[in-house]
Amino acid sequence: MLEVIIIGGGVMGAATACFLARDHGAAVTVVERDPSYAQASSSLSLSSIRQQFSQPVNMGLSRWSVEFLRRAADELATPDDRPAIGLVEPGYLYLAGAAGAATLRELHALQRAEGVDVALLEPAALAARFPWLAVDDVALGSLGLSGEGWFDGPALHRAFRRKAQACGVRFVPAEGVGFETGAGRVSALRCADGTRLRGDAFVIAAGAWSAPLGRALGLALPVHAKKRDVFVLETPAALPGCPLVIDPSGAWFRTEGARLLAGGPPRGVDVDDAPLHDIDHGLFEDWLWPTLAARVPALEALRLRSAWAGYYEMNAFDHNGLAGRLPGWANAYTACGFSGHGMQQSPAVGHSMARLIAGLDAPLIDALTPQRLLDGRPLREANVI
Repeated sequence: MLEVIIIGGGVMGAATACFLARDHGAAVTVVERDPSYAQASSSLSLSSIRQQFSQPVNMGLSRWSVEFLRRAADELATPDDRPAIGLVEPGYLYLAGAAGAATLRELHALQRAEGVDVALLEPAALAARFPWLAVDDVALGSLGLSGEGWFDGPALHRAFRRKAQACGVRFVPAEGVGFETGAGRVSALRCADGTRLRGDAFVIAAGAWSAPLGRALGLALPVHAKKRDVFVLETPAALPGCPLVIDPSGAWFRTEGARLLAGGPPRGVDVDDAPLHDIDHGLFEDWLWPTLAARVPALEALRLRSAWAGYYEMNAFDHNGLAGRLPGWANAYTACGFSGHGMQQSPAVGHSMARLIAGLDAPLIDALTPQRLLDGRPLREANVI
């Protein structure tokens, strides 16, 4: 029986473990240093899903994932649980001014060629469809008509963990700090408490904390924790049919029940490992609120109710995930660096990683091979929110 050690019990590690045990009969141990997942991206993600990317690999991963999410209650059912992940599909709406319209058209052509259900809308069509939206300075909008929206990310994470455990996966509270190696193979994971876990294959899926584990194998994984603030807003305004809207300024917002979630790019230098408790309320007061009110005049009356921050596990090399076998190692793998779209792509990546580790083909993630780091072949994703 194939024995696999996965370092990192977030959604990517849990999904990989689930598919390995469920579909390939592997004996899997998942090592997680913080079983509360208090700072894990899986717990703090906005949990949205889109296909409007610039790279075909990301379109394909999200398409596979949204189809899985539609079936999640069946796919991840256990004898005592049928998970409800709350998937809704109102779409993403990218807005562009005159300077960005040509790029939006180029991306539209790429997306349509890959089968993405997306439409370009002129200002008049936008105003007719979303009468609450101010479009005087908008040249074009790109709206996902299906296969885009949002869901309950923590519920998906729990469902993968429960299904994995029902299939025999062990989740162990420990911190992986190094490896025992020889002849191009990893033989054991060393943990901070002195224990050693032996296996046939090893997977680094520690999200924003993956780089130190890569260094332990002599590889520089360019993955860093980048803090992103999310603001929870209350407003009397009704925004019927509201998709996730990305303003030309970089601000974004979407509904969440009777409230709105909103955010935007950080102000100043985007430092690594900024503390999550340090919410930039000035970002909201000085920039985000005026920007939202200009785009949706009814939001002038909004109220800030709360805020939180989570980490993007940002791949500085090309803003795309690293998924596959680690260069120079016969039995070491990684799935990390998804730069803000790991939660949405975790079903497809976990499924593909499990196939790869089991010795099968995994074409969905071929383009994400970590070998591209050593080859100097960036696969740049332009549509990073």
